Order: sequence, then C-alpha cells, then structure tokens
Amino acid sequence: MKKSVRPLPFYARFAHILFIIIALIAICYAGQGILSPILLSLLFAILLRPVAAFLNEKLKIPNVISCLLAVLVFVVFFAAIFYFITYQVADMADDWDKIKSNLHNHYSNLQSYVQDTFQLSKREQDKMVSKATSGSMETGKSVMGSTLASFTDSLMSMILIPIYTFLILLYRTHFLKFLCKLFEPKHHPKLEDILNTIKTSVQSYIRGLLFEFAIVSVLTALGLMIIGVKYAILLGVITGLLNLIPYIGILIAGVLTVAASLTGNSDLTMLIGILVVNVVVQFVDNNVLVPIVVSSKVEINSIASIVGIIIGGAIAGISGMFLAIPLMAILKVIFDRIESLEPWGYLLGDDLPKTFFLKRAKKSEANS
Repeated sequence: MKKSVRPLPFYARFAHILFIIIALIAICYAGQGILSPILLSLLFAILLRPVAAFLNEKLKIPNVISCLLAVLVFVVFFAAIFYFITYQVADMADDWDKIKSNLHNHYSNLQSYVQDTFQLSKREQDKMVSKATSGSMETGKSVMGSTLASFTDSLMSMILIPIYTFLILLYRTHFLKFLCKLFEPKHHPKLEDILNTIKTSVQSYIRGLLFEFAIVSVLTALGLMIIGVKYAILLGVITGLLNLIPYIGILIAGVLTVAASLTGNSDLTMLIGILVVNVVVQFVDNNVLVPIVVSSKVEINSIASIVGIIIGGAIAGISGMFLAIPLMAILKVIFDRIESLEPWGYLLGDDLPKTFFLKRAKKSEANS
C-alpha cells in the first residue's frame, strides 16, 4: 500500500522558491562574464533561425554554410552601424576646439547668472568648483581602469557572441534532443509548445526592438535636422541604439546630443530645441512604439519589467538590462504551462482584471 505524500506547507514551499531564486541570482552574478555572451547568443540564434532555415531548406545550401551565412549577415549589419558611428565621431573630433569654446561660453554665462542671483563672485565659484573636484584625479584613474577593463570584456564578448550564435544554430537539433531526453515522452507535447512559444515570443520581441531602433533613429535625426543640429544622422542613430537600454539609455543620448550641438553654436535656444525633440520622440516611443511593437510581444507588466531591469543591471550591467525582459518572457512562458508555477506566471503578466473579490467561505463551512 502506497503512503500518501503530504504536501509541504506554504511557508516551506515559499522558502524553497526563495532559496532557488537567491541561488540563481548568485550564480548569474558570479558567472556574468560567461553567461551574458551565451544568453545574448541564444537570443540572436533564435532570431536568426528563420534565415538559416530559409537558406538550408529553400535554397538547398548545406546546414553549416547556412548557419555561417546567417551569422555573417548579422555581423555585417552591426559592423556597418559601428563603422558609420566611428567614422562620424572622427569627423566630430575635428570640432573639439569649437566645442571647448562653446562650453566655456556657457560656463561664463552660468557664472554670471550665479553671481547676479546668489552674490557669489566668479573667483569664489572657481574655488568651490576646484574644491569639489580636488579628488577627481584619483577618481579619474580608477574610472579609467574600470573603463579599460569593461572595454576589454566588451571586445571579448563581441568576438565570442558570433561564435556562440553560429554553434547554437549548428547544434540546434542536438540541444533539442537533449531536452527531449530530460523529460518523459508524455511531456513532449508540452515541451514542444513551450519551445515554439518561446521562439515566437523572442523573435517577435527582437524584431520589435529593431523596428523601434529604426523609427526612433529616423524621428530623432529628422527633428535634429529641422532645428539645425550638426551630425543629426549620427546622433539619431546613437539615440536609437541607446534607446534599446531601458530608462538610462535615452538620458545618455540626450547628454551626447547636447554636447554635439556645441559643434554648431552656443545658443541656448538650440538646447531647448534638442530637449523638445527628445521629449516628442520619447512620447511617441513610450505611447505608440513600446505598447504596440514591444510590450504586446512579451506580455510582461510594467512593475515586473522595471524590477527585472534593475536586477539585471545590478547583476550584469548593460547586457543584464538588455537581457532582463526577454528572459522574463521566457520564464513566463514556462511558468504558464506548469500548473504549480502558474501563479508566478500570472504575477509577471499584464492581465489587469477590472474587479476582483475574494471568495468568502459559506457560513455552514465556517461554523463546522
């Protein structure tokens, strides 16, 4: 006679789940240098899978060459953007003297305003600035060292990501068979449903991001052209790229745009025009592009998105922020199809009921 297994109480189940979450976060933090390129490569491999399948199945190109060509198209696309940006930035460097001159003019105007408003002479202001920046040399050295280390890591990731992407595409069926071996045959239909849903969700999300990048770049470039900002196309492309980094990317893009505007003139109306362009573009992005193109593909609510992005940024920096939403979308797909985890999938989702009332026990049940 089989003994019935008593289910664990809620607090014990919650403690197990909390321990697993903390362990996963610790593993991701400790192995971020290894996991981030692999996870990025996995997303790109899912995106490029239709391209490789088309080359292999429709054009009858061998699988190895099809995977290689798909990755090469991906690399060439981003290499072209990178080349355009570096070429334009090299031209912008020729205007460095003009930028310094315009910055000096803005600084002098600000000092005059402070002197008239707060009765602080320019000499006193210079002393305050000098005192505030007295430790900047040591800070600058440490920042330079961390920046160099970060650049080295980024360069290594740029080399590894295409290699990982190619290998994931090439060994796709191998990994699929591995997953099938992990589960009993009766669970294979549910596994197939999960994998197909993840593939569709990730492909739609990344395509949506690329579309958002194109629209934001075009709108920003047109707006900057209208107000007469130099290097408008370059700044539009940079804004579109940085906009892919949630929340902080657009702030960095705004600072770069303001700095680049100093290559033209030091008129404050130009800065106001740049602010108006950024506000309008962000309004269109947040209220039109994100709800239609991005949010509808992943079905993650705003609170979960913000928390996930903050945690991703704390764990793995910019790559963690970029990975947060698609990884949460993958987790939601898995949670929704496993009965015991379905409440967690609902927690991540964006299903907002208009009304909800807790069911009260009947009086007869309460008295018994």
